[in-house]
Amino acid sequence: MTGDISLRTARPADYDAIIAVVDDWWGRRIRSALPRLFLDHFHDTSFIAERSGELAGFIVGFCSPARRDCAYIQFVGVAPGERRSGLARLLYETFFELAADDGRRVVRAVTAPVNSTSIAFHAAMGFTVTGPIEDYDGPSSAKVLFEKRLD
Repeated sequence: MTGDISLRTARPADYDAIIAVVDDWWGRRIRSALPRLFLDHFHDTSFIAERSGELAGFIVGFCSPARRDCAYIQFVGVAPGERRSGLARLLYETFFELAADDGRRVVRAVTAPVNSTSIAFHAAMGFTVTGPIEDYDGPSSAKVLFEKRLD
């Protein structure tokens, strides 16, 4: 239940709290997928969810400077105790609204083919799922691509 969750725009200083939990939240080393530069440069298009002042979830995304019709979600995390509460949906819908308000017509993201939970979630959120695309991020780094039209 997301009723007492507070949602706010991220700040660069949120990086430390996020990076402190991501490996535990994923159950594997994942922190390299979220370098500090994302919150240094895209904090105003990213959101933090808190419950009782504690980090409950986050979404890190940006409006592409090269593709004026596109926004991109780099990383999303929801604390294990908050899963299946609707928080991930709330984070995504908040990002969709920001992207649409900026004139973006499509939101994109990627994940590893082994992340079946993410693939199912994105499909349920209305994303088109493509792939896996072999060598997407270099040799032996396949990715599944997600795209959601906002118009």
